[in-house]
Amino acid sequence: MTEVIAVAVITLLAVISPGADFAMVVRNSYLYGRPTGLFAAAGVAAGVLVHVSYTMLGVGLLIASSTALFTAIKLAGAAYLVWIGIRTFRARAEVSVDLESKPQLSPLGAMRSGFLTNVLNPKTTLFVVSTFTQVVNPDTPVWQQAGYGLFMSAAHLGWFGAVALFFSDSRLRDRMLKAQKTLNRAIGSVLVGLGLGLGFAR
Repeated sequence: MTEVIAVAVITLLAVISPGADFAMVVRNSYLYGRPTGLFAAAGVAAGVLVHVSYTMLGVGLLIASSTALFTAIKLAGAAYLVWIGIRTFRARAEVSVDLESKPQLSPLGAMRSGFLTNVLNPKTTLFVVSTFTQVVNPDTPVWQQAGYGLFMSAAHLGWFGAVALFFSDSRLRDRMLKAQKTLNRAIGSVLVGLGLGLGFAR
């Protein structure tokens, strides 16, 4: 149960932390409307499954080949959570959302933009790898690990689907961006705490 809660908390923090995925979905929703934003959100969720797939395979091979190397990567993951938490806490600039250019974008194009934004985002890579090396026990059944991966994808779909639904309205978008500093501080504080706790845990 502790493992499940930890995975859920880290995932939700990763999802709501403003970044490239957020900016892309906001932009598509604002320029092209809610349906296009929802397709972009679906693309983001599909991209998360790619990260989960190679992480599960890689972590499994790593454990089988070198326990020491796995431990080193686990400590690096804890350090990353602390580092990204401090950066998030100290962030002052608002997420940059390009609302100028408006080329035609089909539903497939919107989904592709969400997928590529997430797949090529190193932040998502590090969050997924950190979660699986920090929190998930090597003895956790594969089906349960796959369940965590599906939860991560579903959480991204739910959050960014909500972003598409609500922030296609410019007034709501502006309110969200204005509240970003407070959100960053809250998320950053929790991430630092998680990183320190996981780093010292045995």
